[in-house]
Amino acid sequence: MLVLAAAQSVASAQTPTISLEQEIANRDREFFDSFNRCDQPGELEKHAAFLDPKLEFYHDLGGVSWTAEAYLDGVRKNVCGKFARELVPGTMKVFPLKDFGALSTGVHRFCHFDTGRCEGEADFAIVWRLNDDRKSWTITRVLSYGHRELPERPKPLPGTPQKAVAAK
Repeated sequence: MLVLAAAQSVASAQTPTISLEQEIANRDREFFDSFNRCDQPGELEKHAAFLDPKLEFYHDLGGVSWTAEAYLDGVRKNVCGKFARELVPGTMKVFPLKDFGALSTGVHRFCHFDTGRCEGEADFAIVWRLNDDRKSWTITRVLSYGHRELPERPKPLPGTPQKAVAAK
């Protein structure tokens, strides 16, 4: 009995469980790391790998994209090489979606490469589907809304990609 208990203890120590909140935070970081670097070789493909082909992307200013390909066209034209997204610390909340996956919400900022400043922010909601392998996640819906200017124009957080810009 003691040997069995010790073996179970070692096995559980070797495979730590991760909370849903931490799992989605990790996926969010990976998803937007590739978004932020989408002008570099292979990064847009990494970003695309997170998306359901039937992705629905709702943007309060830009309208709706009804497929992953339409969304990616918009990213190519409007994002790559122009700005980076950063999550506002402490704003992400994650909620389980029974028999499907998770919903994440929060606030994100947009830090422009040409000025070296974060000039706007918005609220977001992302629906994540846990795939059949029970290990990988796919994004099925995204809402980015409530876009607003940031009058204080803060500098990006450490770790947010930045291009060479004049210090302003």
